[in-house]
Amino acid sequence: MPELPEVETVRRHLASVLPGRTIREMTFKRTDLRYPMPIAALQELVGRPLGEVHRRAKYLLLQVNGAQVLVHLGMSGRLFAQPGPEPEWQKHEHWRWQLMDPHGEVLWLRYVDARRFGALDLVPPGQGHALLDALGPEPLSGEFSAGYLRSRCQGRQVPIKQLLMSADIVVGIGNIYASETCYRAEISPLRPADQVTPAEAVRLVQQAQAVLGDAIAAGGSTLRDFVGGDAAPGYFQQQLDVYHREGQKCNRCAALRSLADDSHIVHARVGQRATFWCPTCQK
Repeated sequence: MPELPEVETVRRHLASVLPGRTIREMTFKRTDLRYPMPIAALQELVGRPLGEVHRRAKYLLLQVNGAQVLVHLGMSGRLFAQPGPEPEWQKHEHWRWQLMDPHGEVLWLRYVDARRFGALDLVPPGQGHALLDALGPEPLSGEFSAGYLRSRCQGRQVPIKQLLMSADIVVGIGNIYASETCYRAEISPLRPADQVTPAEAVRLVQQAQAVLGDAIAAGGSTLRDFVGGDAAPGYFQQQLDVYHREGQKCNRCAALRSLADDSHIVHARVGQRATFWCPTCQK
């Protein structure tokens, strides 16, 4: 599932190519994805220029001359821009917009989603949206601090990894990045949240931000379907220390001890999600 680094990668590319282009045409191959799409209302945006592209959690927000379009990639969605003549429709491509810049050059904004678990909607002017209203702070913002994290851990017995993945606590730290955060912070993902110390909360916040920053710099993680806004894959999976490395030697333990040390990555399901960690150096 595309998480914050993947969505931010898409946003950054689209923000570099969409603003200033006018929507010339919208074409839809179906009327719904995870939810019905407000096609009639969206069609009213034809002829308007696109503005900035923002992100809130895992949602993209496209500004369209007074309107705001919400896009969610779901589990397998791909949103990308392609210049040139009209391309052939891909399998599982559900909608596309034809965009034109002031010089008459055409760009196609395309959405492909095999599982149809994404979303396309309008955010009413001056109003909230049900998908956005209950979200926690952005992990790369000043609101996500060690003090804030500690306050949300108090009285919570859930594993710390599960808490980090709770969108009402902090947004965008998905399964891959929560496992990698706990590893870098040297904290077991199974540790009950209310047992996290103030010093450990500092490490968790710092390492969550470092992991997400590294992933964004690498263009996100492409394990199956993800591509960025230019249809290029991400490469952060090449830097993963624990995720999908069950049975392999722990990089940190191997560096600190000898290569013969019997420290291997283990796997379990935490909150119904695959979780990976080193039981030797993560306590």
